[in-house]
Amino acid sequence: MSAYRPLHDGWTLSAVPRDAGPTDVPASVPGCVHTDLLAAGLIDDPYLDDNENRLAWIGDTRWAYTTVLTWQGDEHERTDLVCDGLDTVATVTLNGVTVGSTANQHRSYRFPVRHLLREGANTLTVTFEPAVAHAEAQRERLGFRPGAYAAPYPFVRKMACNFGWDWGPALVTAGIWRPIGLESWSGARLAEVRPQVRLDGPAGVVDVHVRVERATEAPLTLTADVAGVSAEVPLAAGQRTAVVSLSVPDPLLWSPRGYGEPHRYELTVRLGGSRWQRKIGFRSVELDRDAFRLSVNGEPVFVKGVNWIPDDCFPSRVTRERLAARFAQAVDAGVNLLRVWGGGLYESEDFYDLAGELGLMVWQDFPFACAAYPEEEPFRAEVTAEAREQVTRLAPHPGLVLWCGNNENLEGYADWSWQEPLEGRSWGGGFYHDLLPSIVAELDPTRPYIPGSPFSADPGRHPQDPSSGTIHIWDVWNREDYTRYAAYTPRFVAEFGFQGPPAYATLRRAVSGELAADAPLVLHHQKADDGNAKLLRGLGDHLPRPGSFDDWHYLTQLNQARAMTFGIERFRALAPHCMGTIVWQLNDCWPVTSWAAVDGDGRRKPLWYALRRVYADRLLSVQGDEVAVVNDGGAAWRGELLLVRRTLAGEPLAKESVPVEAAPRSVVRVPLPPALSAPDDPSGELLTVSLGDRRTVVFFAEDPAVAFPLAAYDASAEPMDGGYRVTVTARTVLRDLALFPDRLDPAASVDDLLVTLLPGETATFHVTTGESLDADALTSPPVLRCVNDR
Repeated sequence: MSAYRPLHDGWTLSAVPRDAGPTDVPASVPGCVHTDLLAAGLIDDPYLDDNENRLAWIGDTRWAYTTVLTWQGDEHERTDLVCDGLDTVATVTLNGVTVGSTANQHRSYRFPVRHLLREGANTLTVTFEPAVAHAEAQRERLGFRPGAYAAPYPFVRKMACNFGWDWGPALVTAGIWRPIGLESWSGARLAEVRPQVRLDGPAGVVDVHVRVERATEAPLTLTADVAGVSAEVPLAAGQRTAVVSLSVPDPLLWSPRGYGEPHRYELTVRLGGSRWQRKIGFRSVELDRDAFRLSVNGEPVFVKGVNWIPDDCFPSRVTRERLAARFAQAVDAGVNLLRVWGGGLYESEDFYDLAGELGLMVWQDFPFACAAYPEEEPFRAEVTAEAREQVTRLAPHPGLVLWCGNNENLEGYADWSWQEPLEGRSWGGGFYHDLLPSIVAELDPTRPYIPGSPFSADPGRHPQDPSSGTIHIWDVWNREDYTRYAAYTPRFVAEFGFQGPPAYATLRRAVSGELAADAPLVLHHQKADDGNAKLLRGLGDHLPRPGSFDDWHYLTQLNQARAMTFGIERFRALAPHCMGTIVWQLNDCWPVTSWAAVDGDGRRKPLWYALRRVYADRLLSVQGDEVAVVNDGGAAWRGELLLVRRTLAGEPLAKESVPVEAAPRSVVRVPLPPALSAPDDPSGELLTVSLGDRRTVVFFAEDPAVAFPLAAYDASAEPMDGGYRVTVTARTVLRDLALFPDRLDPAASVDDLLVTLLPGETATFHVTTGESLDADALTSPPVLRCVNDR
């Protein structure tokens, strides 16, 4: 039997010593120092303006969380203080006695405390040392390790991006960031439950590995049940481990989005009065490491992925509801995989449970990113403990399909001039090639492991060899025009991205001063090196030069969407040689100009709408002198492919109809006839390609070289339930028509963006808002925009 008592109330926060900062501040647990000081009105919002710059002192200060709990004796034999997450270097005392210390945000801790509890009031204190100072001391002890940033994040097991990244602020946190409580128990408890799920012919098999902690050595009985199948195993006196196996005949399989339903079953394990329960799924996962082809239930899956970063610098604010909203945005954009990036966290139970429910696959990086990491003690022991805990914790979740040792550290060692400054010191290779794969092989052999990304399946090849494993593409954005994506013929692209500013309402909330591309406060919300200059250079010959902030905002957002469209279309057209793309990135952790499709306030950028189109099961893409008919659906796609070369006025100059049939999960390439691929006047013509309800419009010249007429259209806005219906009928061609209702109501959103209309065509946009909006403003710039509106 056991009883759990959460300890989330009555906490106060004080600087240590007390004259070093605020004291006796009411504290929320789970939470962190920043959110407590913010709630108390003692600091300004670190996400607004340049407030971040004035808050570094928080991360440099010792902090103590204290609560007084009332205790009354009970019938149990043991009582443990259970800390699900302490961030990060902490000492825990109860009634003045030290019960334990921690130095790892990625672990949980359990301390026996019954002998220290007394009837009545008990004082529990958790004191946090500054993580930066701790990391610097470890760096001094172990020697310099090179990395992408100067901050000493490799020297403490803590969320790396907390120290600042090229999309995130430096807000070094401390606090009780996950639940804390007292668990009292008698007899025995389930200390660890680790199901290994596999398919054996038509049957689903669950081998439930259990570790028991005992207060008595008496014989016990362990039971497990799933999908109507039950089994029990006796534990002899003193026995502490056991395996219960269950075989389920013909279970419904868990399948990723687009490949079937994500069926799950409740698995329950009992030991006396102790119970463990999770939802599991029956499926198989295989990885061809060389081709980097992921197969689930024996079927190769084209990965349409996004990289996931922590959704908030203060993770305790990320609720299940917030995750559900973000996951819905991913699903609605056609995403089937989330890569949990190595500079962040092992995410919450809610994260993996929601992914499993929605059929979203999860690629999980171990938290190492963009730096050389020491392998000496105490780091090796910490990494071992966290990896064993997290591999066990995440084992039940069917959406988890891949473990990855790190982000970009293999490439860093090979290419980033690390070896000379390392002077022979450890850099993490022993973790990625030996320790972590051995833990995964022991504890979770049903899932594949790779040592890092990018990587080559052949250790003798460069990690960025496009013929094997995964690559990351960053010469585009940093140096090259996005058309360089066409020069790549990869097996799998696990990171590539292009920047764009956040939604207008997001930027307006974050910046109290002038909104201009080069305004100091706007630039503070651009963390990439030379970021705004790269935004302008990235426009290249593709789009006109912006003449105002409104132009800059629209054109750079549009260019982000076009760049990623170009890359994804290229890589999808290469299937099955290329079997996946993972866009950098889905989300942001604060309001910032970045590579995200969904900004820090949760608003969808134009990139999101572009992803929805290029990640759709059916896609038409013009690749040079061919049309790629991409069918990632489970049924054949057949019909007449209609190709028409037109004037900008929409008049046909040449046309051809070609019967096509794209089998399920295939790409058919149709050559463009010369009469359609070679315009008479590149500046005055375009090509439409359509098949069924899919259409793509391709111009023969870049926009500044196209002889666009000044945009002319008829537009109206009519109230409807929940918002407005905006109808636009083109009198001239309208290139990439977009509607930005958040300029009028920050809570407003629109169902579609980036629509190209030919003369006489109509587009209808549905605006969701609870406010009364100005119809004239809703149907004119800067709310309604297109490339040729000026």
